[in-house]
Amino acid sequence: MRIDIITVLPELLRSPFEASIVKRAIDKGLVEIHLHNLRDYATNRYKQVDDYPFGGGAGMVLMAEPIDRCLTDLTSQRTYDEIIYMTPDGEALRQAAVNSMSLMGNLLILCGHYKGVDQRIRDLWITREISIGDYVLSGGELGAAVLCDAVIRLLPGVLGDETSALTDTFQDNLLAPPVYTRPREFRGMAVPEVLLGGHSGKIDSWREEQALQRTRERRPDLLDH
Repeated sequence: MRIDIITVLPELLRSPFEASIVKRAIDKGLVEIHLHNLRDYATNRYKQVDDYPFGGGAGMVLMAEPIDRCLTDLTSQRTYDEIIYMTPDGEALRQAAVNSMSLMGNLLILCGHYKGVDQRIRDLWITREISIGDYVLSGGELGAAVLCDAVIRLLPGVLGDETSALTDTFQDNLLAPPVYTRPREFRGMAVPEVLLGGHSGKIDSWREEQALQRTRERRPDLLDH
């Protein structure tokens, strides 16, 4: 898989890709991540990529022309399965979408900044708009890092145990059940006996029941999907 990210702050995105599971995936050659500084596509001497919005109002808007030049350059080199814009008014990121994107070959992510991007870029280029939550960040970079992490960990060979991802929270629209490790007793609280018996069928049934119960209590909305 290849992921290209367009940003005005590439330095903000380097750190998340230099550690943990994502770094391991890059080192194994399972994914390539390329950061593209939008200022490299500016045409004036000040590398300006933003301007005041028409109609007035606070804040700045990323201009259409540098983004268009960058997108034209990148799409001339390869075909992208999705051109994604990270924005608070996009579709809420859910596990089903992550699962789908993990099967793709090339993703291109545009990070918004300031008050967003010129609407004409969204109309002309963007195939999918994604939000990671009902709140506003300073830019789309951290959202892009979240999306990349969620997708990359599903690629074959990234996790030590590839079945682990299948039991994650939100798979099958359920929260994950409680998990325990040593010691068997901690501050008077014991590990549920069913987990110690070695009967895989009973353990699976217990985990399914616990996942359903936890989902009903904490996220009943998931059961409507």
